[in-house]
Amino acid sequence: MEKNNSLMTDLYELTMSDVYYNGGMKDWTGYFDLFHRRNVFNGGYQISAGLEEAIEYIKNFHFTEEDIEYLRGTGKFNENFLEYLKDLRFTGNVWAVPDGTPIFPNEANMTIEAPIIEGQILETALLTAFNSGSLAATAAKRITEVAENRPVAEFGARRVRGGLEATLVESKYAYMGGCGATSNTLAGKLYDIPVTGTIAHALVQSFDDEYEAFLTYAKAAPDKNKLVLLVDTYDTIGGIINAIRLQKEYLDPIGAKLSGIRIDSGDLVYLTKEARRMFREAGMDYVQICVSNGLDVDSLQDLLNRGAEIDTLGIGDNIVAPRERADHVYKLVGVRKTANGPIDNRIKVSGDTAKTINPGFKKTVRFYDKETGKVLGDVIALNDEVIDSDHYTLVDPNNTWKKTEISNYTVRNLQVPIFENGELVYDMPSLKLRRDYANQEYQTLTDRITDPLNPHTYYVDLSDDLRNLKEAMLHRATVDAEMRKQEYQKKLGAKR
Repeated sequence: MEKNNSLMTDLYELTMSDVYYNGGMKDWTGYFDLFHRRNVFNGGYQISAGLEEAIEYIKNFHFTEEDIEYLRGTGKFNENFLEYLKDLRFTGNVWAVPDGTPIFPNEANMTIEAPIIEGQILETALLTAFNSGSLAATAAKRITEVAENRPVAEFGARRVRGGLEATLVESKYAYMGGCGATSNTLAGKLYDIPVTGTIAHALVQSFDDEYEAFLTYAKAAPDKNKLVLLVDTYDTIGGIINAIRLQKEYLDPIGAKLSGIRIDSGDLVYLTKEARRMFREAGMDYVQICVSNGLDVDSLQDLLNRGAEIDTLGIGDNIVAPRERADHVYKLVGVRKTANGPIDNRIKVSGDTAKTINPGFKKTVRFYDKETGKVLGDVIALNDEVIDSDHYTLVDPNNTWKKTEISNYTVRNLQVPIFENGELVYDMPSLKLRRDYANQEYQTLTDRITDPLNPHTYYVDLSDDLRNLKEAMLHRATVDAEMRKQEYQKKLGAKR
């Protein structure tokens, strides 16, 4: 039976679509931007992720008879609109930033040009895909970069919000973001991610003696050279002593070497240093020390600064279920009322300036220094603008007197075509290729941008044409709103 998720949308998407249909607007073309307003974790960048799920939703977009019957039963929709839904498929155009690309506030991660009803109903699912994927990929990238080439495994399946299927998505994007392995065996199977794991406290507790637990585990292991012992069930120093004993009494005689230990609690600086000292004195320098215990960027940086002896890491909560949330939003930026008519730009104005959107059908371009390959800046421009390939003036959108002249650069349009007239035209790279691409793209960022604790703000500038359009629309909206208020107040006064 085909799985159909098209009803995975907020009710108001359908309510608005009913209004579009019955208000004579169903043939209008809508232009929608999906973007984020601030970087997660107050960081200097964010990693784009979620495109695969977005594509699947759009590709399979349709409403079954069962879906329509359910909507009919709510009593919230006109019958002619429900009949219209029977044959509804996505027929529009989509452009998006490839997964793994660093993205910054206010530049569109995805742009949709489609009949307004089609574009509107997509909103919820697309936001779900990008908010989830981008959060996991960015969290993984931040952790793995602070780890400084120490392998990081994602251990988060049991912590994920959103049920069983969500664990697969989070493991996938954690790997794309830089984690080298996952504990999630189904994710390993589906996405060809290396799987890893040790033992849990329950195994040790099930024996009367910790050493007997280790010995039984070792004897049962198919590969005696890949044993990793969890040593903090009772007393970590005692657990390390039992690990050394296992090497001397069982593994040495059969020619095998203990791979590692994992410490999941306690003073990780002291315990890892002690473990290193004890293994060195026992002639076991080869034993890897893995730590876990709810680490995040700040706590890991602190451990490393204080000299903790860490070879590998297992991270769960703070990659796949952090307290942070991504804040992608989806906004209407223009409409075309007739097939060959002009685009009528739209703007949302707010007292909170961060919520005032950039109007119009747009594109985002990124400038790279030809010599270093590092990013120089991003500019949001109107879609039909021509960007000079030799010289450009970057203008700070918040302080327009701040200008930076750049040259000797290459310029790239960040978005690529995904759907054309409803047909999928994008070939999704394998997860491994997306992981490699994400790493390559990360290398284009400067150290100031990627600093995990005090990042530089990477300003996304507006082209002169877009800035002038936005200022004019803001002025007109403000003046018009004030005039309407005054006219209405006069009418109220006259009636009194």
